[in-house]
Amino acid sequence: MKRLKNRKAFTLIELLVVIIILGILASFITGNFFTSLKKGRDARRKADLEQLQRALELHYEDNRAYPQTIYVAGGELADEDTGKIYMKKVPIDPQGSTYGYETDADGTYYKLYSCLENNQQILPYESTPTDFTCNYQCKNQAGDSVNCIWGISSSNTEP
Repeated sequence: MKRLKNRKAFTLIELLVVIIILGILASFITGNFFTSLKKGRDARRKADLEQLQRALELHYEDNRAYPQTIYVAGGELADEDTGKIYMKKVPIDPQGSTYGYETDADGTYYKLYSCLENNQQILPYESTPTDFTCNYQCKNQAGDSVNCIWGISSSNTEP
């Protein structure tokens, strides 16, 4: 009996305190992890729109008009008359939807839209919906429609 009393061990309260501290740390790490995932998807959205912008400008140089649509059955951005391919695979949103695209009937300007998950990532010098009208509706994770919060347009875009 004497040997059992001299043994040192953790008490139940000490174990509970350690478990609570570990739980709090885990919740902070998990929150940062999901924020990082959102920022990564937003960075991909911005890069995708910049790539689309380059392809659209190449199309404009050759045809003096932007295409009426960027999403076609083959998934490529190509000239309908010559068959020249400007983008082999038109990117889609990391969560599976297409990016918004608008142009006028003459193809003189375009607007590209996307929704960002992390609203804090918009910098003051970047394009936001206040720069031009946004007619594109995104779906959030709950399936609700929300206005776009990121856009790129041609330099001659009408407001």
